[in-house]
Amino acid sequence: MKEHTDEVLIDLLIKQATYGLTDAEQAKLNRLEEGGHDNSFDLAVSAISLIGERGNEEVPSHLRSNIRASAEQYFDEKEASTAPLPIASAVKAEASRPSFWNWLGWVIAAAACLALVANIYLTRIPQSAEVGKGPTPTPTIGESPTLAQRRQGLIDSTSDITKASWANGNVKEIAYVSGDIVWSDAKQAGYMRLRGLPVNDRAKQQYQLWIFDETQSDKTPIDGGVFDVDENGEMIIPVNAKLKARNPKMFAITIEKSGGVVVSDRKHIAALGKVET
Repeated sequence: MKEHTDEVLIDLLIKQATYGLTDAEQAKLNRLEEGGHDNSFDLAVSAISLIGERGNEEVPSHLRSNIRASAEQYFDEKEASTAPLPIASAVKAEASRPSFWNWLGWVIAAAACLALVANIYLTRIPQSAEVGKGPTPTPTIGESPTLAQRRQGLIDSTSDITKASWANGNVKEIAYVSGDIVWSDAKQAGYMRLRGLPVNDRAKQQYQLWIFDETQSDKTPIDGGVFDVDENGEMIIPVNAKLKARNPKMFAITIEKSGGVVVSDRKHIAALGKVET
């Protein structure tokens, strides 16, 4: 009789959770509930309602392990409590042995509990992650090295540095020029460090560097690039050699028309630098 009542309860509870009950069915359910029933059936309905529900993330391995361990412990204890009794007690225990439907109710109830735990975890984790999510930090970008740092880096990084100190040329208007030039054949790079050159008007004239080396005639030195002086004080200027220079022996800075020339007449030498030996 109780098994039949349990079956009716299951049917009504499932129908209530899925489609809803008519007034007559609700009244019948109320009568059966007043008579008392195992709340595992309510949990069973909860488990059924969770079928098909999926979270946005897979259950983490540690939570899955905890759920599995709890389930195994639960069913081990349940199995132990229903293990066969000695023959002397079997007759007494027969009357109180739980029915199949009671056992099924407990199994479904346990599954419902595990499903509820997993569902709560999966639905709450994305919210927590979203709350803690902030703007992606922008990486700090270091400042570019200064020309002074680049010059020093060239000196420190190679052993074939050629160096010459600047001295006055044939331009009487320039009182005193100082500084030096460093050059590396291996890296085909160099830097001029200058002080004392007057500020030039780029629209009319520019300074031009010349490199005298062993590969070129003294009449046609290598063009080292044009540059401007737009402020007083020390300046550091990269060398911009148009040809590969080898073993320079002297450097010269001339004043030329804007844009520079292919071959200088050397009438206006602003500075000269002989390689130190």
